[in-house]
Amino acid sequence: MRHIPSTIKAAAFAAVASATGLAAVTAVPAAADHHMEKEAGTIVDIAKSTGMHDTLVQAVVAAELAETLSGPGPITVFAPVDDAFAALPDGTVETLLKPENKGALQAVLTYHAVAGKVTSADLMNLIRQSGGSATIETVQGGTLTAMPMGDNIVITDARGRQTKVVKANVEASNGVVHVTDGVFLPG
Repeated sequence: MRHIPSTIKAAAFAAVASATGLAAVTAVPAAADHHMEKEAGTIVDIAKSTGMHDTLVQAVVAAELAETLSGPGPITVFAPVDDAFAALPDGTVETLLKPENKGALQAVLTYHAVAGKVTSADLMNLIRQSGGSATIETVQGGTLTAMPMGDNIVITDARGRQTKVVKANVEASNGVVHVTDGVFLPG
């Protein structure tokens, strides 16, 4: 499998949040279209504007990553919707948001980010070149595996959990956001 190396060290970006690039996604829930389409704000601006990423924004603030995700980038972020966080086991989000768990929260959020701008076309090319799946290195240092499944791109995390990209290529001034229906958990 081909890797997308992270050129930005985790120490330099030890505070990015969310995710990576995806491919041509056709199954897009109507709610996913609330992403900014006009002037592209930063990744944080986009997350704040949707009404679907309130938990993500709360986590980014608690992890003290908002400034990093508003920086120059470029960064690719897989941004879980609120329902994705709600689907985690009871108490997971609340536990991660506690100040004493900031390091663990940062690890989860940076596992959703990839250094550089990876569009869905870039990811599909890597998947094709790699024979059907592509391994992506995250800012956190872990890996994700991307592969097509029907009309969607599915991302598998270190725990084997599969998450669908429901909207790809939301342009940000400092990168790109791909909206997901699940939360990635590092190994």
